[in-house]
Amino acid sequence: MSGKTIVVLATLDTKGKEAQYLREQIEAMGARALVVDVGVINRPAAKADVTREQVAEAGGAPLSQLLEKPDREVAAPVMAEGATHIVSALVANGEVHGIVAMGGTQGTTLATKVMRALPYGFPKVMVSTMASGNVAPWVDIKDITMMFSVTDIFGLNPLTRKILANAAAAVVGMANSPVNMQQAARPLVGITTVGITTIGAMKAKEVLEQAGYETIVFHAIGPGGRAMEQLMREGVIGAVLDYSIIEVTNEMFHALLAGGPDRLTTAGKLGIPQVICPGAVEVLVFNEPETVPAKYQGRTLIRHSPQITDVRLNGDEMAEVGKEVTRRLSHTTAEAVFMIPTAGYDSYAVAGGGFHDPAADARFVEQLKAGLPQNIRVVERDTHIDDPAFATEAAQALIALIEKQRR
Repeated sequence: MSGKTIVVLATLDTKGKEAQYLREQIEAMGARALVVDVGVINRPAAKADVTREQVAEAGGAPLSQLLEKPDREVAAPVMAEGATHIVSALVANGEVHGIVAMGGTQGTTLATKVMRALPYGFPKVMVSTMASGNVAPWVDIKDITMMFSVTDIFGLNPLTRKILANAAAAVVGMANSPVNMQQAARPLVGITTVGITTIGAMKAKEVLEQAGYETIVFHAIGPGGRAMEQLMREGVIGAVLDYSIIEVTNEMFHALLAGGPDRLTTAGKLGIPQVICPGAVEVLVFNEPETVPAKYQGRTLIRHSPQITDVRLNGDEMAEVGKEVTRRLSHTTAEAVFMIPTAGYDSYAVAGGGFHDPAADARFVEQLKAGLPQNIRVVERDTHIDDPAFATEAAQALIALIEKQRR
């Protein structure tokens, strides 16, 4: 035996044979299977190590109550909550080392809710009939491996046996990986960027790494920024160079790269050293030009790619963005730095570029200066965001904050 224990999360009333097969495959590879039953409606068709009675109780409702009027829509949230509570505790105690589940729409929804509550790096494999389409609703910002089941998971046959065996091998292999997310002596630094701020972000990354800091870069397209902030909450990221805050703007104006209402708030709440730059903050992102809302159609549109069209915000809108950014940073109690390159916030906004509008940018800066707390120092430089000197100074400012906090 490898000493590893894999959770098999299954509705044993409908997937009993398949769960038992997964158990056998996991154990054939030298690991232990811990079958957790999240089924309700019919009798279990296989033996559970954690029974549906235990799961329901942990979810806040006795199974007997759920069986009075059996309804999956009522039962599924209870069983998901119970399984999340049980599996999370097992993970926290180091008693389990991976999780695998299988299902259609309902099973995928339930199982991935449990998986999303588990830490980054913990092996998560979901065999799903839904894995051939848009998996964002189930994966969200967590490292869930989705495996397309090809057929409905409705009994065993040569194809489903092989797919389930592959899933078992995948999760056991992940659990046996010798690589761990070990924390270094210095904090891991999160960096955000988009394509039109990449040159500056790359230079800042280089400066940080030359100073001995490991970095982790996020594409600020919505899920990227949210994942970075979740990694802060989980204690993985200990400092942040928020080079591109475009996700705040896109959230405000309902564009594609929306980062959610908590974007740009987490570092301040946790007291994590942070340097913020307004990378691409004046840009809204849509798909093809015909998808751009009518109120923006008279403005300069830039085709970033065949499927992506960028829009520039005007002065009044930039003032709104300035107010919103200060609101999101208002709770920051630790010392922080907001660095502003007055000659352009991205490669489209430099002199001669389609988005060059210093007057609109000045409206943004005016609101920042009026609203930011005194512990956030504003630094303005007469250059653009891709200037190596600006990027170097931003990285050095963050290093100074980290070292001051560590003293």
